[in-house]
Amino acid sequence: MAKLLGVAAPDKSNGYEEIASIFISGRGQNHSGVGLSVVGDWSQMLSAGATVLDLGCGTGVPISEALIERGFKVYGVDASPMMVAAFRDNFPKVPVDCAAVEDSDFFGRTFDAVVAWGLLFLLDVETQCKVIGKVAGVLRSGGRLLFTAPRQSCSWRDAMTGRTSISLGQEAYQKALKAEGISLVGTHCDEGENHYSSAQKT
Repeated sequence: MAKLLGVAAPDKSNGYEEIASIFISGRGQNHSGVGLSVVGDWSQMLSAGATVLDLGCGTGVPISEALIERGFKVYGVDASPMMVAAFRDNFPKVPVDCAAVEDSDFFGRTFDAVVAWGLLFLLDVETQCKVIGKVAGVLRSGGRLLFTAPRQSCSWRDAMTGRTSISLGQEAYQKALKAEGISLVGTHCDEGENHYSSAQKT
């Protein structure tokens, strides 16, 4: 109906579809390898052949790529059609869903692990909590979660989209996770000064 009235559908990609071509040709290549060391160390805690959901997967480089190379069964979700098209070009045999993470059914299955690199803080507070709940619903008992967000509670303008990003802060994330049966088990920082939280479903 919205299309018939000439009303544009809301952008569920948080502005990333609009700048997708710039992202894909730049950060989507991620030649710097930022994040790979932390994700690599985290993935060593997973069993061989584990199923991993990459939320906000973008082009799949470098996070999905690193997990695929380590023999994990990866599934991707991203709300930007252009990003998803690039993901499919990069990894034609890997399942990927073009949907906002808060709307996706996450393939209607359970996972051994979930990674959300550079995603949660793009969402508003209510949606972040909703996504944490959805992640809890698809993680098996003992399953692991790794996500990035500044340790402190803060907001800032996203460098690429100009939209507001929001970190709830480590204490609030820990509380939200605990309410969903997930325990924060560790924190890390990579060479790009990105802060990671590692958690496990009880």
